Amino acid sequence: MIELLRQRRSIRKYTSQKIEVEKLEILKEAALRSPSSKNINPWEFLFVDDPELIADLKKCKPHGVMPLSTSPLAIVVCADETKNDVWVEDCSIATILLQLTAQSLGLGSCWIQIRKRMHSEEISAEKYIQDLLDIPENFRILSIVTVGYPEQTRTGKPFEELQLEKIRENKF
Repeated sequence: MIELLRQRRSIRKYTSQKIEVEKLEILKEAALRSPSSKNINPWEFLFVDDPELIADLKKCKPHGVMPLSTSPLAIVVCADETKNDVWVEDCSIATILLQLTAQSLGLGSCWIQIRKRMHSEEISAEKYIQDLLDIPENFRILSIVTVGYPEQTRTGKPFEELQLEKIRENKF
């Protein structure tokens, strides 16, 4: 696990290489194995590989969507907010597990924040995506995870760049 963390970086440009079916199945399994408060599992995952839909997803907000320009896969992470009051935490855990699983498969990924972001002055990014993908109103959208083969290799952050001052022991 520590080696995955040492090497993982957000990938914003992908090659045109398709993701193999076997790897897609592993990503789906990883999402479904994600821990959830009280094992309620309020999350659901939309695996979007239709290039036209991905292009439309890119319009969900004005900034931070560049990875959708080249990504062959966009995973929309959402949850039924009526099932669990900690759906944000559950979806956050699932999102990072998707990213780490992608890394373990030789794929790159990037988290695109949707919750509390705006499509326009009147419409949230969440509402835009709900309408685009026919997601029911009681489902809240946390993020989109782009996945694909990285266009270029990025090395992980060196140990010397870690913010060791953020670690405290026993008391603040």
